[in-house]
Amino acid sequence: MAEIIKLYEKNTSEKHLQKIAKVLKDGGVIIYPTDTVYGLGCDINNNKALTKVARLKNVKLEKANFSFICEDLSNLSDYVSQIPTNTFKILKRNLPGPYTFILPGNNNLPNVFKKKKTVGIRVPDNVIARSIVSTLGNPIVSTSIYDEDDLVEYTTDPELIAEKWRDLVDIVVDGGYGDNTASTVIDLTKDEPELIRQGKGSIEI
Repeated sequence: MAEIIKLYEKNTSEKHLQKIAKVLKDGGVIIYPTDTVYGLGCDINNNKALTKVARLKNVKLEKANFSFICEDLSNLSDYVSQIPTNTFKILKRNLPGPYTFILPGNNNLPNVFKKKKTVGIRVPDNVIARSIVSTLGNPIVSTSIYDEDDLVEYTTDPELIAEKWRDLVDIVVDGGYGDNTASTVIDLTKDEPELIRQGKGSIEI
């Protein structure tokens, strides 16, 4: 059964962060808050955990469009090919923020994603999410959790999330009520930025 760990943006507990990071490194899967909807995530370097996340989302891992949650843009060169200066300026202007940017992947992508030519990068405007990544020491592979209720597109209440997912994940990080709008997705691999999905917040291109 999943452990519920309560964290606050204004006072993240180092002890709790270390515990979450250890679970992730050991192949665990967590649900955690972002600046948009709650995310389902795992360590980018753990194939067992990646497979589990894909299974929970009912998708094939090699075809999954998961996002990489980064602490800041310093992780960019680890997974992204060299990008033009104007593209980097767009990232700098809008991150941290509720955006997923599609960028060209490089040869350092985890083995399961080697065939993918692009990668979705997120730097959420949420201290809890970024602190988890910082403590872990590398990005989290993440996807949004969905609510099956047609009237509520995404699950927002951490208590209800814990109730629904308690037998499926290792930790539910309770960071308070989440948003019910996903991130805005922008493709920056084209000659001109392309809006793929309008979500929370407007984009400054």
